[in-house]
Amino acid sequence: MKVTMLATTCDKRDCPTIYQTDRGTMLVQGETPTDRGLSIPEHETLVEIPMDLIRKAFGDQRGV
Repeated sequence: MKVTMLATTCDKRDCPTIYQTDRGTMLVQGETPTDRGLSIPEHETLVEIPMDLIRKAFGDQRGV
């Protein structure tokens, strides 16, 4: 899989980051929330990233 970084919150490798893949998918790096109050399947996970990172990666599309 080829991965291209779209946006990050810092210059290190341990910050929230959004990547695009050559598979037509995205990878999101962020914190794993512990107080989510949601039930998700064992084979899935959630990550939390700042809204500013979304805006940085995709532009300020407030209607989205």
